[in-house]
Amino acid sequence: MSFKKVSTKVGNYLSLVKFAHTIFALPFALLGFSLASIHHSGSLSWNLLMLVLLCMLFARNAAMSFNRWADRDIDEVNPRTAKREIPAKIIGQRSALVFCLTNAALFVLATWFINPLCFYLSPIALLVILGYSLTKRFTALSHFILGLGLALAPTGAYLAVTGSFDWIPVIISFSVLFWVSGFDIIYSLQDDDFDRNNHLRSVPVWLGRKKALSLSLLLHIFTFLLLVIAGLLGNFESIYWIGLGIFSLLLFYQHTIVKYNDLQRVNIAFFTLNGIASIVFSVFAITDLLY
Repeated sequence: MSFKKVSTKVGNYLSLVKFAHTIFALPFALLGFSLASIHHSGSLSWNLLMLVLLCMLFARNAAMSFNRWADRDIDEVNPRTAKREIPAKIIGQRSALVFCLTNAALFVLATWFINPLCFYLSPIALLVILGYSLTKRFTALSHFILGLGLALAPTGAYLAVTGSFDWIPVIISFSVLFWVSGFDIIYSLQDDDFDRNNHLRSVPVWLGRKKALSLSLLLHIFTFLLLVIAGLLGNFESIYWIGLGIFSLLLFYQHTIVKYNDLQRVNIAFFTLNGIASIVFSVFAITDLLY
């Protein structure tokens, strides 16, 4: 197989799993890892960091490829998603499922090399991140299952280092849950009419667009408050609070550019603003831990 064909195939799978969206959870995983390494062990293990990054990679690949496989029939009839890799016949259904199962197995294997607790909890993590893809068929709370899946990142990374739970990473995980749930509600506004017509569940279908945006704002207020609590409990200093300030401004700015009757800037709010916010906050928080 030529390099060009290999490159194209790799690009197709990266597109399948929306690899760029790793930007949401990965910075918080690195924050959880740094918090444990600096506050608990006092040193950084590069081997352990590599295993954590591999877990993030494999879990992300498994979750997204399963999502695309499970939603293949829905994506095919939705004009917004009809050009995705499976409905467009770029990647076969069977290939996507094999890719998912391979990454799920590699995720469990990677946790085995970390510590027993992570290994024992890995099936539960897979249940959450894979199960999310089925939830919109029967509950409007699917946004929160997605949020829970990404919220596992900071606590999971902390457990990888310490093998035990602690309040600060758990609180940060809850902030991620509310943050992700809030911006996923905004993102789902694009499919409001389609979901309603096809008997799929979402907060906009359940509450209507206006109330859905109000709930999203409330969730982001909870996000801010939880990160304030984490900052106080963790005795973070000025760099952390500057990062939280920037994060909060970006978080709440998206609520000024997306209206229930104007969805033109949903993608800017979903990817650009939240992606930047995640990186900025985590970089500032980790820098505060270091200095």
